[in-house]
Amino acid sequence: MEINTLLAQKGITKYKLAKLSGVPQTTVTDICSGKARIGNCSSATVYKLAQTLGVSMERLIAGELEHRSSFETFKSNICHLVKDKGDLDFLIDTLESGRIRELYEKQWYAESLYLLAMVDYLSRENGLPLCAEYNDIRGMKLSRTIYPAGILALCAAFKSDDPKSESLREAIPEFLRHNIVEAEVRNVC
Repeated sequence: MEINTLLAQKGITKYKLAKLSGVPQTTVTDICSGKARIGNCSSATVYKLAQTLGVSMERLIAGELEHRSSFETFKSNICHLVKDKGDLDFLIDTLESGRIRELYEKQWYAESLYLLAMVDYLSRENGLPLCAEYNDIRGMKLSRTIYPAGILALCAAFKSDDPKSESLREAIPEFLRHNIVEAEVRNVC
C-alpha cells in the first residue's frame, strides 16, 4: 500500500512519521514524494516505518512488488478465482478485500471496473442486492471499448469487424456498462 495513503488514513504527517519511527525526515519525504523507492530502502528502514504505521513490511512495500499483468491475464485470473471459490465465496472475499477501490485508486481502471462488473454480474446471477459501497465507481466507463483478445484476432484474420459486432450483442450487461466486452466468464480451463 502506498505510504501516503497510510499516512492519510492514520492522520500522521511525514514529520511525525519521521520522529516516531526514527527514520530521517529527508528519507521519509523522499519516499513520500517518489524521489526514493521504499523497495530500495534498507530492511531496517522499512521495518521502522511499518512498525510505526502499524502494518506489515510486506503490506508497506506491496505496491513496489505488485506487477501489473496484461488485462487478458487479469481477466483470466479473476475467472479462475470465481471457478475455484464459487460465486458466493468470491463475492465475499472481493468485497471484504476492498480490491475494487484499491485498483481504482491506483488508476488501474480497466481492472477495477472488470472486478466491479464481475461482482455485479455474480450478484445478479445469485439474486443478491448490489453492494452500495461502489456506487460512485459504478457509473464510470472506459474511454475506449475493450474487446477480448480472441475477438481482435478474429477481426484481424478475417479483415472484418463482424466479430466485434457479434461480441457486443452477446456481451454481459454489467461488463458492457463499463465498455468491457465480456460474454463468457464461466468457461475457463
